[in-house]
Amino acid sequence: MTDRVYPSSKPITTNNTTTAPIPTTTTPATAATTKPQQQQPRYPYRPQPQYGNHHRRRPSRRCRINCCCCCFWSLLVLLALALLLAIAGSALYVLYHPQKPHFSINSLRIAKLNLTAATSDSSPSASHLNSLLNLTLTSKNPNSHIVFFYDPFTLTAFSTSSVQLANGSIPAFVSNKNNETSFRAVLTESKDLDTDSATSLRSDLKRKTGVPMKVQMDTEVKVKMGGLNSKKVGIRVTCQNIKGVAPKSKTPSVASVVDAKCKVDLRIKIWKFTF
Repeated sequence: MTDRVYPSSKPITTNNTTTAPIPTTTTPATAATTKPQQQQPRYPYRPQPQYGNHHRRRPSRRCRINCCCCCFWSLLVLLALALLLAIAGSALYVLYHPQKPHFSINSLRIAKLNLTAATSDSSPSASHLNSLLNLTLTSKNPNSHIVFFYDPFTLTAFSTSSVQLANGSIPAFVSNKNNETSFRAVLTESKDLDTDSATSLRSDLKRKTGVPMKVQMDTEVKVKMGGLNSKKVGIRVTCQNIKGVAPKSKTPSVASVVDAKCKVDLRIKIWKFTF
């Protein structure tokens, strides 16, 4: 099979001269390649919707109604429990009429209360405190249907400037109904004081009326009310308005406890905090 030659329809003109058209030979392969390419169909562009915060799906009305009902019933249950607890507390108060225990200081004798220069080389400007106190106190249970179970007491004597003068302890005991119990405790201290504490205590020792002191007692107590037993609760007893004079000889001096008043406070501990 021979290739066909098709002459050009127009002559070629160059430099005012006319030349005959040059025949071209086209092969089937070349003709195939010179065919125009078919264009792919184009689809219209459709932008994707963008959802912002204002286009978010809002909760349906049924969900909001369910949430409101849940909150309402939860609040109603809490109010009912609070009402039941209030009624139970009122009933217990009417039946047993609970009262706080009473504490009082009967006597306080000061055998030692000396402030001398410290002998340690690390703090030559500090002073050394040496004290010995004999304390007699009374615990009274005014309730007819309540029994108190006390853990051991920790006793601490302070001056008005919050300087720790002495410390001691009282063993655990049970305070029965309408019972009164007396104790004797020995409080001692032997330690070095810093400059500020020594200065404030030295000025208190120079008072003619004596050193203003307070005795602080800390413990935990469990209450038995009829057939009910409570958990242990911390209490703090603070006895103030005590005045004592440092003894000038080996004979102990007697502190004035006529105006001493003791206050009982609850010490509720929540996690690491005590209120």
